[in-house]
Amino acid sequence: MTRIYLDHSATTPLDPRVLEAMLPALGDLYGNSMSVHSFGRDAERTIEQARDTIARLLNCRPHEVIFTSGGTESDNLALRGPAQSARTDGRPFTLITTPVEHAAITVTARQLQQVLGAALRIVPVDHFGRVSPDALRAALQNLPPDGITLVSLIYANNEVGTLNPVAECAALAHEFGAIVHTDAVQAAGNFALDIDVLGVDMLSISSHKLYGPKGTGALVLRDGVDFLSSHSGARHEDYRRAGTHNTPGIVGTAKALEIARAELDDTTARLSALRDRLIDGVLSRVPDVELTGHPADRLAGHASFAFRSVESNTLLMILDQHGIAASSGSACKVGNPRPSSILEALGYGPDWTRGGLRLTLGRHTTQDEIDTVIDVLPDIIERTRKLSAISMS
Repeated sequence: MTRIYLDHSATTPLDPRVLEAMLPALGDLYGNSMSVHSFGRDAERTIEQARDTIARLLNCRPHEVIFTSGGTESDNLALRGPAQSARTDGRPFTLITTPVEHAAITVTARQLQQVLGAALRIVPVDHFGRVSPDALRAALQNLPPDGITLVSLIYANNEVGTLNPVAECAALAHEFGAIVHTDAVQAAGNFALDIDVLGVDMLSISSHKLYGPKGTGALVLRDGVDFLSSHSGARHEDYRRAGTHNTPGIVGTAKALEIARAELDDTTARLSALRDRLIDGVLSRVPDVELTGHPADRLAGHASFAFRSVESNTLLMILDQHGIAASSGSACKVGNPRPSSILEALGYGPDWTRGGLRLTLGRHTTQDEIDTVIDVLPDIIERTRKLSAISMS
């Protein structure tokens, strides 16, 4: 049976060119970068070269790049760093975010509220999952005059693919003296990110979302941000993130970002055409279905749907039996039988919120694969609805 992988928002395969770049660090370049001998200096030199590459591609200073274990840790550092700084200084901390963030943001935000006493403000989104500057402006009113305020806004939603007006929102937040973070994990391989153009103070990326290795990511932390790391230990990353450097992963992250930037225009054009073909095919051939997320302002390779009276876990299992790998949303929520909180935030009712499907395309996705999915999906949905009706009764 031919297998079709349409879950690139969950993770991407390692690009062979990235693996080739990593091989020296997986072999002879095994020194600890904090050691003073030549083995350590060789590793440190390699890490700093990767840091320079990432800084150039994101248009920030090299020392503003903090290497982490991935997007979740980067998001955690971004939220916890200002919160810890505020607590240490005895200042109130206000966190403003949205109901459509990745769990690395939403769960951390709730914990900061419950454990550190942070004031949490949730900005509503529209039916497409997008924040309006007016809604953000309302949330920025009446802030504590001596406090620290952080706005965390996802750039590209992982479940429905919608893009947010990050630059406009960042400029607005700065008018109120807030710090701005964007979770750019899904966006990093799809856009030419420029932190000055975006106007944000912190930005998270993850390597395995852009054909790099798992277990590596980065947080860009601009100079002047109130930040006290919650990740303590030795002096790695200028005391901002302790722990021995993952040299192969760091090298791979830099190479993956470099390739993504070099091939961006061609990849975007090809994936957008395939995505639109898939969306049109599904909407025209499957009854009781809606495209979720913004119809135009969305990730190039991202197609997401809500099916009425369908249980997503059942749908995913049947798709897998046909050799099609897909997701109902964030890979962190797979197996969760509860309704999608993202679809609820977008205003979908209970008949729809259990029926989300995310089909995300990648560099190796072909038109034949898309056509196969379009051909088999109507029967799969019909079968799933019958099984879902039994399980929900």
